[in-house]
Amino acid sequence: MSLADGASPWPDAHVVIAGVGVSGFAAADGLLQLGARVTVLDDAATEANADKGALLEVLGATVRLGPGSTAALPEGADLVVTTGFPPSAPILVQALAGSVPIWSEVELAWRLSRPAKVVPWLGITGTNGKTTTTQMLEAMLTAAGLKTAAVGNIGRPVMEIVLDPEPYDVLAVELSSHQLHWSSSLALHSSVVLNLQPDHLSWHGGMEAYGAAKAKIYEGVSHACVYNVADRATEAMVEQADVVEGARAIGFTLGTPAPSMLGVVDELLVDRAFIEQRRDSALELATLADVARAAGAVAGPGGDAVPPPHVVANALAAAALARSYGVPATAVRDGLRNVRVGAHKIADVGERRGVRYVDDSKATNPHAADAALRAFGDPDDPSGSRVVWVAGGQAKGTRFDDLVVAHAPRLRAAVLLGVDAPVVAEALARHAPDVPVEVVTSAEDGRTTPTGTARGAADVMARVVAAASSLARPGDVVLLAPGCASLDMFVDYAARGDAFTEAVRALAP
Repeated sequence: MSLADGASPWPDAHVVIAGVGVSGFAAADGLLQLGARVTVLDDAATEANADKGALLEVLGATVRLGPGSTAALPEGADLVVTTGFPPSAPILVQALAGSVPIWSEVELAWRLSRPAKVVPWLGITGTNGKTTTTQMLEAMLTAAGLKTAAVGNIGRPVMEIVLDPEPYDVLAVELSSHQLHWSSSLALHSSVVLNLQPDHLSWHGGMEAYGAAKAKIYEGVSHACVYNVADRATEAMVEQADVVEGARAIGFTLGTPAPSMLGVVDELLVDRAFIEQRRDSALELATLADVARAAGAVAGPGGDAVPPPHVVANALAAAALARSYGVPATAVRDGLRNVRVGAHKIADVGERRGVRYVDDSKATNPHAADAALRAFGDPDDPSGSRVVWVAGGQAKGTRFDDLVVAHAPRLRAAVLLGVDAPVVAEALARHAPDVPVEVVTSAEDGRTTPTGTARGAADVMARVVAAASSLARPGDVVLLAPGCASLDMFVDYAARGDAFTEAVRALAP
């Protein structure tokens, strides 16, 4: 299995797929087409899983759904393909003990695309900003006339591209730490780690393991390892990576770029990396106004829309990857002008009685919440607008002390929900005792999580928004930037953001 690829005799292999979600289904479908013996396991016997399982059974797979299905590794397994299971999952512990290889769906797709369909991958990872950067990169590649797709941890699973008879020129691939952890042979054209902050620590077992998973995206890179000048950890990853000879280290910065960097000069995004005269000149790529348009930024008091700094950083990272593939400067500009980054990322929901409501449900860790909070309120103006912060959910082992210390002067109040609301409340009590805090619990039983129904979660969010509205003053911003994952109450962060939006729209105008 260590050398397996698309040309290997897959009918001789028994592959176990752990999880029948979107990527698990795609992995099973691809392997069945290659003739492999496939067993699909999932502990959740939902209607959606049952439908996918039934189809896979028709195609020849063995499917087991329901509690305990992944507790034991089937006998005779040659490979396990996992779709997000942590290393501590019993089936993976058993596989490791039995020297059975474990691959992510991304690793499977990479191998099966070799040697016949060698399409270059431009990879994006990092704690925050992955999806925005991937969307921007896809738009730039498309503007250059290239056949591309945004895949991986966004959009379609990579396996679907492998199975697609349509030829692609290049792929924009968003990669999570979970996917990278179980990947060993990826060797991308170019890649970036946008930033590194605590997240998914309970899954990985600590910050060191989390960072090591992210760093794997640089291994084997052939053209450009793009790093964040403001985040020394990402540059250290590049320095330690084993890359193809000739691969370059390319930085991006919100300041004036040095040679071999992209940066900002006089409200212009410029390139001093992919031009011949980079020692004494720079090439204009786009304007901050182009980035503001891509981000859907709202005009400020002066009339000009100002993009949040982290979105500018994302645009620079996407531009660096695009330029590494030879995309012209005009395509970088046109891509930013054409793209609209995904929902639930500092999205204006509306205004009610002089209070602005903003949905940043995609802020699923403290670092992302930090970026959102920096966009609102003036900590140096005691009489200015303030933020009513809506936070809470699954903290994933992270802490909020530094976040609260940094933003306490911005806060009018905080409204908390979710299973780890007490974690956020304790940080506020320690570092911002004067900030009013309200914890909204389930109406049914007083817990911070509802009974698990979509309606129950929506009801809790409606009471959260009502509480935030009562605490806010005209000119304030009610900001949903939870700093936590959403799965304790919602299907995903999008459902959480939708519930927030629905609740805001139900307020009296």
